[in-house]
Amino acid sequence: MNYEERDTYGMYTVNAADVSGSDVHKGPGPELMGADTLIGNDVYNQNDDDLGDIKEIMLDMRTGRVSYAVLSFGGFLGMGDKLFAVPWSALTLDTVNKRFLLNVEKDRLESAPGFDKDQWPNMADPSWEKGIHDYYGTKPYADDLPG
Repeated sequence: MNYEERDTYGMYTVNAADVSGSDVHKGPGPELMGADTLIGNDVYNQNDDDLGDIKEIMLDMRTGRVSYAVLSFGGFLGMGDKLFAVPWSALTLDTVNKRFLLNVEKDRLESAPGFDKDQWPNMADPSWEKGIHDYYGTKPYADDLPG
């Protein structure tokens, strides 16, 4: 299910056509989007491989920024799924296909650091954070702050 299908408030609805016949969109998306509408969205890579779907969005309560999307990959009917914390900055919203893109090969994701739904890592641990960002080639937000 994609974010437009989860939109219970109509924030992504095309409301009318302008004089040129183009659809006119009113509302915050896709620049600002409701977190609840993003949970369950599909994630694909550049090869159009299905990499799973977003199970949770992790907010850094110190900065107010989105830190990670927790991605579910593998398993069957929710059984045996492995969870992965993917840095939010590694994801790109594909508004045409209404899904997220993650620039990683499927076999690389299969070997990525993951965890079981009953044993979440301490995502606030700086060494864990560094390892995840190193794996995906991203930088923690703290590295972008003036110091």
